[in-house]
Amino acid sequence: MNTTSTAHAAAPPAESGPRPSRGDSIFRRVTAAFGILLIVLIGWIILSLASDARSGFSRFGIAFLWRTDWDPVRESFGAAPFVFGTLVSSFLALLLAVPVALGIAVYLTELAPPRIRRPLGFVVELLAAVPSVVYGLWGIFILAPWMRETVQPKLESTLGFLPLFQGPHLGYGMLTAGVILAIMILPTISSVMREVLVAVPGILKENALALGATRVEAMSQVVLPFARSGMVGATMLGLGRALGETMAVTMIIGNRADISASLFAPSYTMASVIANEYAEAASGAHLTALTTIGLLLFAVTFVLNVVARLLVWRVGRLPEGARS
Repeated sequence: MNTTSTAHAAAPPAESGPRPSRGDSIFRRVTAAFGILLIVLIGWIILSLASDARSGFSRFGIAFLWRTDWDPVRESFGAAPFVFGTLVSSFLALLLAVPVALGIAVYLTELAPPRIRRPLGFVVELLAAVPSVVYGLWGIFILAPWMRETVQPKLESTLGFLPLFQGPHLGYGMLTAGVILAIMILPTISSVMREVLVAVPGILKENALALGATRVEAMSQVVLPFARSGMVGATMLGLGRALGETMAVTMIIGNRADISASLFAPSYTMASVIANEYAEAASGAHLTALTTIGLLLFAVTFVLNVVARLLVWRVGRLPEGARS
């Protein structure tokens, strides 16, 4: 009798916690369905583009990637001028934007007085809210004339021995597109860099200062190396936006399917040629070529964004005191 009662008393309870309500279960399933819907949508886009692009590669061959001719009348297509214009304008934008974004991030996290830190950060992030077409209009009426009358003549007079800075001063072209892209990706890069620098454990900088390092030495030798992978991720996020930017670049790059060594010359990007020609493409070959370019652009930006997110996430999850 005592053994039976003891066994009943020692038995664990049937329920370890409150049972989830019906509303919680429905909410969990609905939100999970939204997440699955997003994955399905991305997969649908990839499969649709891949289906059309497969017929494009079978029709034009792998040489489509490095051919330079683009003639819809004769149905002769090559993506090399657009790939060249996209890569050069994007990397030029990074070359101009990354040092400025890093300086802004360091100033806002380490040097700015508290009373101006938040307003200045808001102004920088406000640049991301400006519509692309507004940047394009500003580029047409303000930036392009300034580049034509001031910047390009000075560059040619000082660096004209380089092929990069030779040619007629048109105002429109690769250099102007790179400048406006740099302005557009600046808030993205600086905002992510700020978050990465804030995530750096404060004990690292304090230890460096305690050992006699100056503020500049602590920043350059401790904080920045620790946040290196996250800063690379921020740069790649900016590169992803620069690669896919359409309207502003279309308005000022000149839209000429040509490969030139001069940054003053007009060029074309993958996003620009799709925006300009897709609505007027009359033949199936023209549509297929544009869709293939769209798949290339989607693949590059998708991979860059995934890698960038992984790098930023890696900095955020490092234990305090760790160093990559």
